[in-house]
Amino acid sequence: MARSGRLLALVQELRAHRHPVTAARLAEVLEVSVRTIYRDIATLQEQGAVIEGEAGIGYQLRDGYLLPPLMFSDDELDALVLGMRWVAARTDPHLRGASIAALSKIAAVLPAGWGDLRESRTLFVGGRGARAPGPQAPPSADPAIMICLRRGLRQERILDLTYRDASGAETRRRIWPFVLGYFDAAEVVGAWCEDRQAFRHFRTDRILAVAETPERMPRRRAVLLKEWSEAEGISLDMLDPPDRN
Repeated sequence: MARSGRLLALVQELRAHRHPVTAARLAEVLEVSVRTIYRDIATLQEQGAVIEGEAGIGYQLRDGYLLPPLMFSDDELDALVLGMRWVAARTDPHLRGASIAALSKIAAVLPAGWGDLRESRTLFVGGRGARAPGPQAPPSADPAIMICLRRGLRQERILDLTYRDASGAETRRRIWPFVLGYFDAAEVVGAWCEDRQAFRHFRTDRILAVAETPERMPRRRAVLLKEWSEAEGISLDMLDPPDRN
């Protein structure tokens, strides 16, 4: 295996473990010597990878480190492009700009011969208001509200909502958000509602206001997500790949 490919494989192997993994185990999986693993980890650390640990104990890759994509299959590239085009066409301006920037970054590191990703790929997503068979695009939510919801999700903060239900009645809700779903008919935030003492789903286009609080959620987002999935009978296999340890 070429060294560039081995470094990528090492990063992928570290990502697959939620707990420190020994150099001996990494060497076994990658079929190299332990000494080579030590050198490769040092190289990745020099390139900016936040890899914590030491010899004899194990190593762990912290969140936030990304390598430029070195290789994609045709199907993988189509999936990435289609996903980012869906985000660009169907979400708020903040995520739209991020998806366009991400697509440009991928295009910049592809090997020569792929051409312009924005022109050469054959998959696309209809924008808001586009006329096509099937359900209409989801109603627009306030972009500032969407940014606040995503920040609350990432930081695991309690949020105060002003919400208008389907009958037009306005209520105040104090929620612990744990998931944000984008569907053809609507965008929905799933949360534990303190007022109802139950899991509830709120359409983002019906949220009139969001107030962030400094309070952390009493239960972790991952725990709430698991409890919700069991209550709703929803599989989280695609969101929570199994730990190899």
